[in-house]
Amino acid sequence: MDQSNDVASWWRTSIIDMEPGRIGLRGYDIADVIDHAGFVQMIWLMTRGDLPSPEQARLLERALVASVDHGPQAPSIAVARMAVTCGVGLNGAIASAVNLLDDVHGGAGEQAVELLTRVVDLIRDFASPEEAANRALDGWTAAHGPIVPGLGHRFHKDGDPRSPALLAAVDAARDAGVVSGDFALAARAVEAVLSHRKGRRIPINIDGATAVIFAELGFAGPLARGLFCLSRSVGILAHAWEQMQQGGRNKGPTPPAYRWLYDGAAPRRIAIDN
Repeated sequence: MDQSNDVASWWRTSIIDMEPGRIGLRGYDIADVIDHAGFVQMIWLMTRGDLPSPEQARLLERALVASVDHGPQAPSIAVARMAVTCGVGLNGAIASAVNLLDDVHGGAGEQAVELLTRVVDLIRDFASPEEAANRALDGWTAAHGPIVPGLGHRFHKDGDPRSPALLAAVDAARDAGVVSGDFALAARAVEAVLSHRKGRRIPINIDGATAVIFAELGFAGPLARGLFCLSRSVGILAHAWEQMQQGGRNKGPTPPAYRWLYDGAAPRRIAIDN
């Protein structure tokens, strides 16, 4: 088929090639992919262009599993459940929820990859990782404000229970030569410096731990956010489906007996000139 004409070259892709009776993904026949690739391998293949090693796939899978859900109080999950009670189907509920996963709720992983990359780039110029982290934090807070992505948690005050297992997996992968361990070192240095500045421990949270994994595996920052969206979509689907089974109609964020705080003008009437 001639690829030089305007119609054929309107969209260009190295991801998929197909014709009637044949589908190729990144050069692999679809039947071969179905037989030999799991879903995590498929994510890697589609976003990166090749297949991961078993060890790389397992590390990526840990990050995806860890981020699936964090309860119905999470805004994205709450929106999905409310959408279902408004008559929205599963696809609409998922779309509504994923649209909330932006810079504030869902974007910390991408931001943490950016911050940790700065630390890694600076480490060679400083005597210790902590000095590099100190410089990177100064630059980050000057540009973005006091919130440091990937550390601390409003709910898990004493430490995110997901992070230790993920960081231990990174350490094991480093020892096995699967990853460098540079980003894990950077994250721990940021944790130490920020905790010193605050006068209390500010532990690495799920966004920071998964950012370490994504960065160690070579995923770009924007893909870190995309991977989080994929992971959280599983929890969103589960909650939306559960809400469908439970029923309910037009459920808002709080039960009807609870009212919002009104702090506007006192009751008044419109003056009408005769």
